[in-house]
Amino acid sequence: MPLLKHGRVVDDPWHLVGDDDPLPAEGPVVVTLKRWTAEREALLARGWPLGVRLEPADLVETLVPDLARLELIEVDFPKFNDGRGYSTARLLRQRYRYAGELRAVGRVLRDQLLYLHRCGFDAFEIAREDAVETWIKAVSEFGAWYQRGADDRQTVNALRHRRAS
Repeated sequence: MPLLKHGRVVDDPWHLVGDDDPLPAEGPVVVTLKRWTAEREALLARGWPLGVRLEPADLVETLVPDLARLELIEVDFPKFNDGRGYSTARLLRQRYRYAGELRAVGRVLRDQLLYLHRCGFDAFEIAREDAVETWIKAVSEFGAWYQRGADDRQTVNALRHRRAS
């Protein structure tokens, strides 16, 4: 499955480890929030980059004390009509100032890419082989915004004020 990061296809060095699977001796891993809370000290002692996968019902506040230690947070979208991941992204980027990679995984559809990006996601696992073309079309469909987003695009109001001055 192609991984899009900052609008281009990149290799994925991360390995998702299940709750009952043994940890590999080396390499960056992604674990569930359940495993993170149960094995936090052992995971940190590995000395390799760490990531956590959040499911829709997981509380992002659980991760706040450790955000600086996590290089990747994956947010799972098991169904296209479950919007809780958007809120999770906004909280991570705007309230908690998470600066690491924020990745949308699961049933990520082309029509969601623009809105996911506006909420702060910077990486996406998508099933389409024409991932780059899909990304470019999705993020350039609209040129004006009435609300601020995590992508720092100026709103229509800000543009009007700039023109008036």
